[in-house]
Amino acid sequence: MVGQPPSKVSGLLYGLGLGGFIDGIVLHQILQWHHMASDVSRYPVSTIAGLEVNTLADGFFHLATWVLVLVASIAAIKAWRQGRLAPNWRFHFGLVLTGWGIFNIVEGLIDHQILGVHHVRDDLGGPLSWDVGFLMFGVLLIVGGWSLHRAGLRVLERQALTTQVTRRSA
Repeated sequence: MVGQPPSKVSGLLYGLGLGGFIDGIVLHQILQWHHMASDVSRYPVSTIAGLEVNTLADGFFHLATWVLVLVASIAAIKAWRQGRLAPNWRFHFGLVLTGWGIFNIVEGLIDHQILGVHHVRDDLGGPLSWDVGFLMFGVLLIVGGWSLHRAGLRVLERQALTTQVTRRSA
């Protein structure tokens, strides 16, 4: 098992969890553009009852993203204990960006479009352009992140090849 390539699981899970944290902290709490259930016709944040429902839903959302980061940490430790190679920065950070992009696509399609529980800018009435921009940003994160990951993977493959050649000639 020693010398196996790094696992992709932890990087992708870190991206899913951290992408969710960025969404929850920045869009829900700091900018207050929306909350998990802030569709104004169901649970308006302009009422105490609506704000209570949204605060509870946001809390469960943050708990879910925290669990993703915890599972990512467990997966990383498991990979190290198996003797897998450590990822280089491009390999790992590319996967984190890819996971964040996957989060945006899944969250944007399910919550914004299919379920309609909230939109990116519920504070503006939920214009579609913001939802589309959120999805496009997710696609850019996936494309850029995967490209960065592949570049890191190529470096690891070259290092493995160099190590094999060195061992053979020794």
